[in-house]
Amino acid sequence: MRWKNSYGLLPTGNIKMEKRWKIIQADEHKVDALQQSLTINRSICRILVDRGFDDYEKAKKYFRPQLIELHDPRLMKDMDKAVQRILTAFQNKEKILVFGDYDVDGTTSVACMYKFLGKIYEPGLLDFYIPHRYREGYGVSKMGIDYAKENNFSLIISLDCGIKSVDLVAYAKSLGIDFIIFDHHLPDDEIPDAAAILNPKQKDCNYPYKELCGCGVGFKLITALAAELNIDEEHFYCYLDLVAVAIAADIVPMTGENRILAYYGLEKINSVPNAGIKALIFLGGIQKKLSINNVVFVIAPRVNAAGRMDDAKKAVQLFIEDDYDKAMEFAEMLHSDNTDRKEADSSITSEALEIINSDIALQHKKTTVVFRDHWHKGVVGIVASRLIETYFRPTVVLTQSGDVAAGSARSVPGFNLYEAIHACREYLLGYGGHFAAAGLSLLPEKINAFTAKFEEVVSATIPDNLLIPEIIIDTEIEFADLSQNLYNIICQMEPFGPENMRPVFIAKNVQDTGYSKIVKELHIRFVVKQGTFSFTGIGFNLAGKYALLKKPFDLVFTLDENEWNGTKNLQLKVIDLRSSG
Repeated sequence: MRWKNSYGLLPTGNIKMEKRWKIIQADEHKVDALQQSLTINRSICRILVDRGFDDYEKAKKYFRPQLIELHDPRLMKDMDKAVQRILTAFQNKEKILVFGDYDVDGTTSVACMYKFLGKIYEPGLLDFYIPHRYREGYGVSKMGIDYAKENNFSLIISLDCGIKSVDLVAYAKSLGIDFIIFDHHLPDDEIPDAAAILNPKQKDCNYPYKELCGCGVGFKLITALAAELNIDEEHFYCYLDLVAVAIAADIVPMTGENRILAYYGLEKINSVPNAGIKALIFLGGIQKKLSINNVVFVIAPRVNAAGRMDDAKKAVQLFIEDDYDKAMEFAEMLHSDNTDRKEADSSITSEALEIINSDIALQHKKTTVVFRDHWHKGVVGIVASRLIETYFRPTVVLTQSGDVAAGSARSVPGFNLYEAIHACREYLLGYGGHFAAAGLSLLPEKINAFTAKFEEVVSATIPDNLLIPEIIIDTEIEFADLSQNLYNIICQMEPFGPENMRPVFIAKNVQDTGYSKIVKELHIRFVVKQGTFSFTGIGFNLAGKYALLKKPFDLVFTLDENEWNGTKNLQLKVIDLRSSG
């Protein structure tokens, strides 16, 4: 079974592994008070209290996000410096290069900034640059700076990267090139000597909301420039669809400004989307209203695939193209890249699982490290995540890159992967990352020594409970309370994402009606009851637990709506079950 990811989906994997259930406990006194003021289902009030919306006004703002609630961009450190440096560039007719990372956040950031500046500056003095994943690597690159110098750019605006590029920004300055950095990654103690650095995570930045993605930080500059130049809001709110795609893909908390921006960005996606997004929606076969879930699993993979399999420049070209037919040409390139990515992902995952499954000793370790020299390095991070679906433990997937082995590491929730990799640094040529994910490189002859050390470090530091996947359950509920009105309220809690997940319920002492059955040998089609109330549901990859239906059981699920022949009915999307008592 696939464990719960940031958007509440449960992909396939090892159905035999039991999960930990954690039922969140809310302050019942606050729940009482909130229920009196809202007069809605108590289970929903418990969820709202747990998420910090414990009075009427907070709940109102939560259910009715307003763009007016966005913070003044000038509260962000260096915003005035950034605005003035850009206006100086306009005045002096300097060439400006918009630079961004090759992932969704980076390419949408560049597209937003490039399109906005293109409306207010001379097109011949503006260009964009996306580094090639394999020739240049992540973030600001020397090749990019050299390109700027060769083409007489004197200002680089870097988005979703740059906060750690101390040496490269100094190199650019020695060439007479200024940097304005827009980033959201954690800064080191030393920061680059740039004309301006905008990052709400800087210790001395007083901006109230710290969790913007890179595109979100860039959007704040756009709003500040618009205010300075008296540009109407329609000329920058038109980019909210791109901002929403970045928020969804970068899996940042769906709280505060992110939730407001995503809410209105989704509205635009579902009404008048960017031509490139519209083309991706068509190729993804989505015919209904898009949710954040669709963006994460349909839009984002196609955009990311450009950088994984080829050159991400065409992702920016897709987003800045106004003509739908031309945008479709770029979208088809991304769609093709994504098809190649899926094939590589599938074949490498299968091969990696075969390696583990054929080695009993490897199956019983607390880590996974696998290496094959022919694997495509653009998908090793995805493969590491896939392997965790089956073997729930810190995982490293390596492949050959020139004369060295390079790859990606992924963690299980709660375990600091970066520290574990750091403890193995004696065997590494280079590494970087954060709590949950990392990249690393080493000589092929050091792989065995690294593998042994990594296992030793993780075994000594990881609590056993973190090797068992956890299902977070928001609240208990009775079948009697599952109504269309309740479902409508849940829909108003969207967009969902980290720290604002789709509610997960538990119903206790549920019984089978006798009509539940296994479908396609893997799944269970549920027809279950609690008291006099019965519901249908689907539990993917739960066939191994079918025998539990003989006695009363507890059911963990989300509430969904199924439409068949024009009729809509509530149904349960079952996540897990276990015997009651």
